[in-house]
Amino acid sequence: MAVVREFTLPDLGEGLTEAEIVRWLVEVGDVVAVDQPVVEVETAKAMVEVPCPYGGVVTARFGEEGSERPVGSPLLTVAVGEPAERGGHGGDSGGASAGTGAGAGTGGTGAGAGAGGGSAGGKGDAGGVEGSGNVLVGYGTAAPAARRRRLRPSARQGLVNEGVGSPAAADGGSVAGRGSAAGAGPVAVISPLVRRMARERGVDLREVAGSGPEGLILRADVEAAIRELGERRASLSAEPAGGGSAAPAAATGREMERVPLRGVRGAVADKLARSRREIPDATCWVDADATELLAARAAMNAAEGPKVSLLAVLARICTAALARYPELNAMVDADAREIVRLPAVHLGFAAQTDRGLVVPVVRDAQARDAVSLSEEMARLTEAARAGALSPAELTGGTFTLNNYGVFGVDGSTPIINHPEAAMLGVGRIADKPWAVDGELAVRKVVQLSFTFDHRVCDGGTAGGFLRYVADCVERPAVLLRSL
Repeated sequence: MAVVREFTLPDLGEGLTEAEIVRWLVEVGDVVAVDQPVVEVETAKAMVEVPCPYGGVVTARFGEEGSERPVGSPLLTVAVGEPAERGGHGGDSGGASAGTGAGAGTGGTGAGAGAGGGSAGGKGDAGGVEGSGNVLVGYGTAAPAARRRRLRPSARQGLVNEGVGSPAAADGGSVAGRGSAAGAGPVAVISPLVRRMARERGVDLREVAGSGPEGLILRADVEAAIRELGERRASLSAEPAGGGSAAPAAATGREMERVPLRGVRGAVADKLARSRREIPDATCWVDADATELLAARAAMNAAEGPKVSLLAVLARICTAALARYPELNAMVDADAREIVRLPAVHLGFAAQTDRGLVVPVVRDAQARDAVSLSEEMARLTEAARAGALSPAELTGGTFTLNNYGVFGVDGSTPIINHPEAAMLGVGRIADKPWAVDGELAVRKVVQLSFTFDHRVCDGGTAGGFLRYVADCVERPAVLLRSL
């Protein structure tokens, strides 16, 4: 006889309380192995594949793609076959089907292994139902993941006869399988980002004709559907009913839009609001002649070996400045009324992605040279744009470098990345008139903005830090003193 086990959304760490379902990896009726990923979720930190600690047959899923689920809420239920009695032949038809389909692990590791499999050294809980109990990818049993497959109609009916319930009914109407009569269920889309774009702009993917292979919906398809939807709404708004005058809002051809503050955007909003509430910040800035810095970087890249990005050179200047002014590599423990000065520099840097602004963290940046910093920052940036950063790669920063010059702006007053104590902002490098040895010349000029927590230091320390950074930008040889 099969036993139904409920798998709930686990605590994914870092104090996260909810996650958004991006993509289901299994459907009702699929056979899953212990620790097989069953759903891809997006937290405020990263995209995560969540494995199921039970092996058996999926009988229900809870939550549609795009919906949020709190930690501890049900994700799916799995029908797990109990081990047959020693010397038996697998029980009745339902139990035999579940046991045969899910016994992927050796030595009874897979849930519901064949006769005697449950007592052959496999992990199990009370009642003989097996599962790793682990919920993070890379942890749990070492059983090889079985390829999921559909049950034969006779096997699925066996589970229904045993009281597990109809898979379609057990799903609660939340997500139907592909090809259902209702036409519900996931649609083939090239990426979760495209799916999110459609959801936020009110586009029904089932009405979009995909131009990719086998009807795969591409970003261009969704963008075209958004334009068509906007034109349709505009034409409707321009035609007042009954020949009367159109409402003021309709006359503009636009509608009010509400965008949910959740996921990465919600996490950023919460952190920035907390920073403004709790940190008494102050900002100072200075213009610097970056002509020699650009020449030095060009000379570095002209030599043999890996190339070095400008951001990596600025990061190396930051770590040197923090070595001279360690008061700024700190955080404030408000409850204990203490300033905590940190021994290592975990350098965050702002990266713009399709999911919004994220801040990957380079661990132990003070121990890296410019080449190592460049390689690590490139790796983290690529992972950020692919939505593949782990929570550990997005947390634990002690100082942030923000290059907003890539947006074509000169200056800014950065908001500190709570609970850090400071952030350096770098504007665009532009040709400007500059006095050189008493004569006017055109130079490569950049504005440096420095925002700091006034609780950790006074203006003299902040000014000294910024001046040292500017000196290194104007005369890169100054940096040699710290090497």
